[in-house]
Amino acid sequence: MTNTRVALVTGAARGQGLAIVRRLRRDGLRVVAADVLADELQAACGDLGDDVVPVVLDVTDEAAWSAALTATEERFGGLDVLVNNAGILGRAPLHEETAAQFERLWRVNCLGMFLGMRAAFGLLGRGSDAAIVNNLSNAALRPFDRHAAYTSSKWAARGLSLTAAREYAEHGIRVNSVLPGPIDTPMHDPATVERLSAASLLGRVGTPEDVANVVAMLASPDAGFVTGAEVLVDGGHALRIAH
Repeated sequence: MTNTRVALVTGAARGQGLAIVRRLRRDGLRVVAADVLADELQAACGDLGDDVVPVVLDVTDEAAWSAALTATEERFGGLDVLVNNAGILGRAPLHEETAAQFERLWRVNCLGMFLGMRAAFGLLGRGSDAAIVNNLSNAALRPFDRHAAYTSSKWAARGLSLTAAREYAEHGIRVNSVLPGPIDTPMHDPATVERLSAASLLGRVGTPEDVANVVAMLASPDAGFVTGAEVLVDGGHALRIAH
């Protein structure tokens, strides 16, 4: 039977977002791939077929969310899955952190997620087994030095996700989170990847596909009794730090 489910994925031009788009498409979902990086997004979606539609979206812009969801409804008739994947990283000691960078990370990593869940609520509520999957970080569980803005934004996004899981359950919308550890994406240079690999119990950093596989599971009807879950995808990185 043809899968008629529809997903919208933010931060979809590269890295984890693009891997999530590809995995959901492999599962048969039709996907709106959204990102602020218009040229990269268009190139990334070029070989994915007509059931993947690129949409330019700045997740911190309310009007842009409205336009993206209107485009989703017009093209596919509804929405079943929202994946809030867009995020940015910033590093600085707390005493050197700027207010501008602090606010920028909070706007993308937390406000963008809030705006997305709020904007998609109506469309998601029309379907059956609707799901939201928020891509956070294992930094949402413990602090990391020189990551004050990033870590605090992820802690806030974690609280937001759990609150949404409580509030949206009565509307038939499941809300779950993945908490990746070190993942080999354009955010990390080769030296950083090598250093982070040594901190993993499994001896490597993750791949975008490692995260995409868990997102796909949480988004699927197979996880129909799962909401408010927080799934670590970090190769034991958090355990190594705890030890």
